[in-house]
Amino acid sequence: MSDEISVAAVRPLRRDAQARRDALIAAARLCFARAGYFVPLEDIADAAGVGRGTFYRNFKDRMALALAVFEQEIERMRARLDPALPLDEALTQVVLDGAETATLFARLALDMPRDGADRAAFDGLRQRLERLFEPIAARAHRDGMLAPELGARDLVLAMRMLSGLLLKHNNAAERRQQVDDALRLLLAGLRPRSISRY
Repeated sequence: MSDEISVAAVRPLRRDAQARRDALIAAARLCFARAGYFVPLEDIADAAGVGRGTFYRNFKDRMALALAVFEQEIERMRARLDPALPLDEALTQVVLDGAETATLFARLALDMPRDGADRAAFDGLRQRLERLFEPIAARAHRDGMLAPELGARDLVLAMRMLSGLLLKHNNAAERRQQVDDALRLLLAGLRPRSISRY
């Protein structure tokens, strides 16, 4: 019985079913960004062009849908992020490419409950995000750009700090200037300190 369940769990969706699931995730991303976490689920289903039954066949609840949105965004970041980039370029790329995602995450974070099983799911997503930054942290250590006591988790925090600057700035040139200015300060804090002896 457990073999049957595991086979069913990994079986890919039919193309039309996958298209409906993708439409729900895309609609949720837009609706969450516009109206927050508690947007009516009917609005999301309507925006996706599906009924409530299709919604519940794909997602057990609002939290499952929000987690799917986060997971898709992490996967997009993984696809865009070049682990061979130097630290400053990697952070700039992630922050500028992910400006809309950062806005969405900040909006959802205000309302989303994060306890019990949901907390475990969030922790899993956070760990996946940190793993994306491990090669960048390793290179930054080799290049002398990251203090030895800092790592991928600290780079995720740096990314979140930089992303917070972009919430109020819509102009691309202004966003780039804000990130460049803030990154200059942030990198100074991430670098190894030379110990001076008197």
